[in-house]
Amino acid sequence: MKRFLCFSFLLFTFSCTVQRQMTLPTRPAAALSGSDFYQQAASYTWQQRDSLAVREILSGNMPDFLQKFVAIPVTATNAEGKTIEATFYASPDYVSIGHNANWARIPLTPMAAQQLADSLGCFLPTRKMVDTIYRQASVKLEPLPLYALRDSTLTFYHHHLMIEGQRQGRKGLIAGIKKDVVISSKVSRDPRPNRVAIYGWHRTDGKPIQPLYTGHINWYVDYSHGIRLIQRKLKVNGKWMDYTQVLQDPELRQLLCDEEVCDIIAYPD
Repeated sequence: MKRFLCFSFLLFTFSCTVQRQMTLPTRPAAALSGSDFYQQAASYTWQQRDSLAVREILSGNMPDFLQKFVAIPVTATNAEGKTIEATFYASPDYVSIGHNANWARIPLTPMAAQQLADSLGCFLPTRKMVDTIYRQASVKLEPLPLYALRDSTLTFYHHHLMIEGQRQGRKGLIAGIKKDVVISSKVSRDPRPNRVAIYGWHRTDGKPIQPLYTGHINWYVDYSHGIRLIQRKLKVNGKWMDYTQVLQDPELRQLLCDEEVCDIIAYPD
């Protein structure tokens, strides 16, 4: 009996750990650093850059600190006036490549972002989740807009270095540094096909520079875009649920979504 209880405790602990840790292969010793990635991708098309980023990340080339999810508590009230309590788990920063001493944030198209999310048991946030993450962030930085060569790969890296100079080594859940690529019903309701939804880039007063917007075609990426991964499983009133179950439940979806319709759970391949 004692052995069974010990095993049960270890299994429970392991399960909790799994829920808070990304599952990636061990980073290859010869994997690209953040600066190496940008040097190699400098002349690439967006398709080549996306492909390289996805290949590197899924091979394990992501800094260790980014693989540990941060718990984000949320609440909502049901029709009877009772409080629904939930916790979702977000990556502490935007998708990046490299090792802890030399890494860089990598803006991606929603197609590449969705491929990463599907492969890593994650999903992309909604507008409401982006707001919630900003409120919970321990490191809130003023946005740093740039106005020339916005979609240049070299500008992507330059912006990353600017953010790092601003961050000054502070650690923890970070926000205010990028516009999030989000899932939104505006994508399916936009009369123009192949849209990407972006939102956020909060100023230090909590107001976002970027309202929910689907004006860009889905292959457009610029330096200001960021990919925040959210673990698929969240805890709702003590029970683990897949995010699709939550978004499809008329009562629970208000935990994650503040749009009138919340029917988009992923970007198409």
